[in-house]
Amino acid sequence: MVDYKEILRLSHNGYSLRQIAASTGHSHHTVKNVLELSEKYHVNWQLDDSITNSELEKLFYPERKTAGSHYAEPNYDYIHKELSKKGVTLTLLWQEYCEHAYANGETPYMSTQFGDKYRRWARATKATMRVTHKPGDTMQVDWAGGTIPYFDSITGEEYKAYLFVAALPCSNYLYLEACTDMKQENWLMCHVHAYEYFGGVTRILVPDNLKTGVTANTRYETQLNQSYQELAEYYGTAIVPARVRKPQDKGLVERSVGFSTTWITAALREHKFFSFSEVKEAVAERLEFINTKPFQKRPGNRKEAYLAEEKEFMLPLPKQPYEPSVWKQQTVGNDYLISDGVNKYSVPFDLIGEQVQIRLTRDIVEIYFKGSRMTSHKRLTKFSVQPIIKPEHMPDRHREYLNCNADEFKEWAKTIGKSVEEVVKYFLTSGNAVEQGYKSCVSLSKLGKRYGKKKLEAACERMLAFSSSPSIRTITTLLKNNRDTDTTTQTDNNDYGITRGAAYWKKGGGGNAE
Repeated sequence: MVDYKEILRLSHNGYSLRQIAASTGHSHHTVKNVLELSEKYHVNWQLDDSITNSELEKLFYPERKTAGSHYAEPNYDYIHKELSKKGVTLTLLWQEYCEHAYANGETPYMSTQFGDKYRRWARATKATMRVTHKPGDTMQVDWAGGTIPYFDSITGEEYKAYLFVAALPCSNYLYLEACTDMKQENWLMCHVHAYEYFGGVTRILVPDNLKTGVTANTRYETQLNQSYQELAEYYGTAIVPARVRKPQDKGLVERSVGFSTTWITAALREHKFFSFSEVKEAVAERLEFINTKPFQKRPGNRKEAYLAEEKEFMLPLPKQPYEPSVWKQQTVGNDYLISDGVNKYSVPFDLIGEQVQIRLTRDIVEIYFKGSRMTSHKRLTKFSVQPIIKPEHMPDRHREYLNCNADEFKEWAKTIGKSVEEVVKYFLTSGNAVEQGYKSCVSLSKLGKRYGKKKLEAACERMLAFSSSPSIRTITTLLKNNRDTDTTTQTDNNDYGITRGAAYWKKGGGGNAE
């Protein structure tokens, strides 16, 4: 029962509401309510010694029935569920319980008794795990220790399937998936599948300190793998890696790993699988068995506990599922190509020697330099001998060479003239393969850019006049010397040309002097 007399005495002596609450063990709300009622009914200290707390309660709460010795029993299951909600505390629930008890004419337990009785109930029903973990708050992930063997149906070669485990600590709801390896792409995809299986996202994601997720985890800072961080941002969750050498941080997933080892890996030990798809199907069937298997010490199962207590607190899934990406760094070589591990793709040639970041998804290859996206390519699904090169990534001379083909050279020669056509035809047909003439054709086109179409046509005409085997060297010499390429003639200003005098011939300049 509330000690009304002590509350009035302390108030009369000038104590604050907080001090009175701390001294009497009552809540701040109860003390405030008693003092307000004392003013309403003009009850002041000093009271007559004959007045009891019961009489004061009847005065302050005339609508209440005589309490007697009957105490209102708390609804522990309701308290347990409400405690899992954000911001709800045991003190708040005790105050609500008191108000409900008084309204029914019953006597409530004191706050300490209320808390003790609830904790005893929680221990007896093994419900403390759900009290410790808020619903929808945390998902813990890890790789299981055991593997499941499967065999090639033709060669008989043995392979291993690895198990990814995700656990929701509040409801103990699990997700497991078989993978061909423990590499980053499978790690990320398993998270996507886990969120889809749960139908929502938790506020916090707790992985172990494996390199596919956490680059470094020291007492001062946590460095996350860039791909893992990207996934977390997409789903609106926060990654909080388990502390190193602190097994309590990931206790449930550790137990879930052991549980899955027993109920999946060990349970399937006698099965012989001849494909990875058979392993995946068997693991999926065992997962449903685990999640619908009844609890041993309390009613229901994992799936029912999740749907009843946790599902509504999960964050919503994005409209589109996340497409996992893998980030890697490479230094661009002299061929201005980068690799996704299988095929090669071009980057702008001015990035030669620079370190770039490569983002790989299932369909796209993106190249970043100092945080800016420089280019992207559609990712090839199969190995290709030839690299994927965009012309705009090449230097001018390489781009010209890339365009080399017989048809292009012939079309270009037509725009110059008949003689150039003949020379190009000779270059393309004089060897064992047309490609052998590409270099000469490229050189010829460069001469055309340097000296102009007219002079090139004239030089080729002169070349063909005295040789049926034209060469770039000779054509270049003709252009340099400008012989027979300038169609201008002598002007009429000198009608007689150059005339040598008699003195020249007399001295033997042009023949015998005598």
